[in-house]
Amino acid sequence: MIESGFAKVLIVLATCTEVKLPNPLVKGFKLTYSYEDFEMKKLLFNVLQIFSRDPSAAQLLSENHVMPALLYYVKQNRKSGFPDWSAAQYEELQLHALAVLASVAPVLVDKYLSCQANTLLLVFLEWCVGQDPFFGQGSSFHGTGGRGNKLPQMRYSLRALRSVVALYDDAVSINLCDQGAISQLLDILKYAADKSKEKEGTVLLEIQADILFILSVLCENDVHRKELFSCEGVGILISFFKMDPRKLYCALSHNCLLLSALDCLWSCVIGCYIAEDSFIEKQGIFLLLDLLALKEKNLCNTILGILVELSDNPKMVLHMSVWRGRRDQTAANLLIQLWRQEELDLGIRRDQCGMIIDTKRPITTSFQKQQKVIPLPASCPTFAIMEISESIRAKVYLLFCKLGFENLPGLSTKDFVTLTIIQHYIDFKIGEVWSEISAEIKEEFRPVTPDEINLKHISDVSENTGKMVASLQNELLERQYHQEIQEEKKIYKKIQDTHTQRELINKSWENFLSRTSNYEALKKAKMLQETLIETSTSKLNTQNGPEHAIDIPKLHTTIGPGRFVTVKSVPRQQEPLADTDHAPRKSSVCKGALRNYQKR
Repeated sequence: MIESGFAKVLIVLATCTEVKLPNPLVKGFKLTYSYEDFEMKKLLFNVLQIFSRDPSAAQLLSENHVMPALLYYVKQNRKSGFPDWSAAQYEELQLHALAVLASVAPVLVDKYLSCQANTLLLVFLEWCVGQDPFFGQGSSFHGTGGRGNKLPQMRYSLRALRSVVALYDDAVSINLCDQGAISQLLDILKYAADKSKEKEGTVLLEIQADILFILSVLCENDVHRKELFSCEGVGILISFFKMDPRKLYCALSHNCLLLSALDCLWSCVIGCYIAEDSFIEKQGIFLLLDLLALKEKNLCNTILGILVELSDNPKMVLHMSVWRGRRDQTAANLLIQLWRQEELDLGIRRDQCGMIIDTKRPITTSFQKQQKVIPLPASCPTFAIMEISESIRAKVYLLFCKLGFENLPGLSTKDFVTLTIIQHYIDFKIGEVWSEISAEIKEEFRPVTPDEINLKHISDVSENTGKMVASLQNELLERQYHQEIQEEKKIYKKIQDTHTQRELINKSWENFLSRTSNYEALKKAKMLQETLIETSTSKLNTQNGPEHAIDIPKLHTTIGPGRFVTVKSVPRQQEPLADTDHAPRKSSVCKGALRNYQKR
């Protein structure tokens, strides 16, 4: 089509109405406003979109003014672009042109900049969030969700911006930032977020995700732009991290939106101390850990990477230390759980207590063990190196390097067993890399004797490290076992004391019954009481002072006599008695007996 010139004819037909430049190919051509010509116009726009995918057609698109023709529709809809297009038809053509612009703009970047497309799109976006009355029809394919609003126009304008920004072209980024795009995009993001609270929809979620991506590209590797973003952007980002976790499992694209917010956090906040401090002060670390506690596979790696990047900030470690999740879970416990789950997914062998089984290759995955030895050039990373970027274990290790490996609250013995592996992760990884090097060397040739000795020594060091960690794990488990034995003994001692007390209570009750129901037992108790009194009395006779009798005549009580007595009902069985046979105490009598004694 390109070589025959037919493609050029189609391109000219698609743009002649908007550009209005004389061209012999369309001499005498006149577009009517019938339904058939309207459909033909949309088909010609589709042709432009198809040509944008062919690199050989880029020159044709540039020479035949495709960019100005598409930008013609980037303006507010005060009236129809052509006298005879209806409002619904013009809106459909406008949205179609914006959709085609998103495909053509990355191919014609120079034309895009020379036509000041960024300026036109930003002005158009300002109109989209304005209060001007506009009643969209929302009846076309591209106008989904746009009845009575400007959301489709905003959606496709942002999609066009995103397609150009995704090229990471410095000229495009500088042009946007010089026009205050960061501040304007934040306002639009806030507008879309507020609208989403009223009524959520796919269009609003896509708008927010596109804005977050554009901001990520604009602010990446530029501290000044990150400072501009931090003024309002940090607070807006925080609202995304407070998203209800249940929304991640619904049919809408909340998962994509959350990932876009995390990417924006990584690009727009990390690396700027002002933005980082603002994020941490707004409890951003707590929110990230709450998201991490969901243990979503597609989120964990990104969140851990962000936490590692933020770990250079001293405030971050403090916030991680004081965070508590459900059931008072600590950050250290959460990281260890993620580590264990990752090892389970990677097929790493551990026993039921989490101990090392293979001391030679303690952290090697099942996939690595299945791979054959393939000599690779020095520029190509091996499986052991690639695993670092793909797995979360390296990130967990780095976070523990900041948190420390000692005095961590909320950890069980099994957690400490796993922690010993994490603590020596870098040693195991070094041994794993040397193992691959040794295998590659031996695959191609035999190393000289000194090198072979050195390789053997390195292998032994790695294996000894594994044995040392296994021994340390055994000590931890033995310590736990002895601690459990001691706790068990304490429990049994408590049970034994309880039984002893019950026996004493029963014996006291039996003694009480025997004294009250058996006269011989009462006399025996009386004799024992007198013996105890006599034993406790001093043998020295005092010269001065009267001698006091210890008995009250004609007293008929079953308990020892005294000045006072408290009459109580007979205690229930199994209750402890107030008095015992063996405890000396003051005697007591009833009030009547006391009065009789005083009369005498």
